[in-house]
Amino acid sequence: MNSRRFKKYAWLMLMFTAGYLVALHFHPGSIVQTRIIDSNSSEAGSHTGLARSVDMELFWDVWGVIDQDYVYKEESDDKEDMVNGAIKGMLESLDDPYTLFMDPEETAAFDQTLSGELEGIGAEVTKKNGFITIVAPLKNSPADKAKLMPGDIIVEIDGESTELMTLGEAVKLIRGERGTKVKLGISRRGLTELLEAELVRDTVHFDSVTWGMKAGQIAYMEVVQFDDNTLRNFNTAINELILENPKGLIIDLRNNSGGYLDVAVNMLSELTGEKQKAVLIKGRNEINNKVIYTTGRARLDEIPLIVLINEGSASASEIVAGAVQDWERGTLIGKKSFGKGSVQELRPLEGGATLRITIAKWNTPHDHNINKEGIFPDVEVELTTEDHNKDIDPQLDCALEYFKKGSCSENL
Repeated sequence: MNSRRFKKYAWLMLMFTAGYLVALHFHPGSIVQTRIIDSNSSEAGSHTGLARSVDMELFWDVWGVIDQDYVYKEESDDKEDMVNGAIKGMLESLDDPYTLFMDPEETAAFDQTLSGELEGIGAEVTKKNGFITIVAPLKNSPADKAKLMPGDIIVEIDGESTELMTLGEAVKLIRGERGTKVKLGISRRGLTELLEAELVRDTVHFDSVTWGMKAGQIAYMEVVQFDDNTLRNFNTAINELILENPKGLIIDLRNNSGGYLDVAVNMLSELTGEKQKAVLIKGRNEINNKVIYTTGRARLDEIPLIVLINEGSASASEIVAGAVQDWERGTLIGKKSFGKGSVQELRPLEGGATLRITIAKWNTPHDHNINKEGIFPDVEVELTTEDHNKDIDPQLDCALEYFKKGSCSENL
């Protein structure tokens, strides 16, 4: 494994909640570590011993019957597919959408997700409450241009129902080469009719951090994910915006499904001049618990702050938002966040496959676990489908008004 790949797996907030950014990304997980187990090591032997303590006879009986008597044998000769399918079935029995087996193809797609360039429709999907659900579309992606929204449920893919599909099966149908088309049937909260969207897959390029000045000398920074380029872009943005002497700062984390943990902590470190708890990690055993602190070196700690969040803000985004709220460093405006409060570890396997397994929880500085609950904003502001379709942004408008008045009107 090269050093860059190891860094990517060493401390990573697995963006993309349960699954995949259909460009695709694999979604919000949390902090990820990598551990390679040598097949000859004593640890590997202990796993073998564990397997022997479980009666595997039924499994091998079924395998033998398939191998000997299955009528479509020529279509099932790929034993690797059978092994991968068995592994995925075992993990699905855990009923944990964040514990996944990624085959070599899926692992390669995951590696691509944090590079700032993706190919597909540019929407992160997960399986939530049994439904294939959009977590967040990437800005300027085919999904974004088609006005897909966080919480949209994909009920059909090219006319095929997703009701009995696994997340991986749905992803493989949505994924495809640039220039090809995919038709999605979308169920959206508040609408009784199914929405139909035909998307043309494309290469999606995006800057993880962009910024500009708004009216009233307010700096506005949009962070779309915490990827390979975010820290560099964030530092550049800080160096530029402090020259403008802003009277306030808005950090927009809406539809940001996560990324590297260290980038999230670095962002928090720029917001507080004190060395404070950024996130608490709680493992299966107390010996694995740890507290991660900010550095105490900040350039933005004196600037009044508002953070925008919504249903697509997850994982690393929630670490930033949760700390800002617990510290009372700024005001959260928008809608309740996604709710991803568990930690995953990535373990490379033979042949280029990867096991992603939940190994811990993360809590906010005040020891709140937001898993499945999300973070509630200090000021709740709706962004409706009609607003979205008209490119109206009442959440951002509220933030700008909040700096002027300390509140915002209900009918922006």
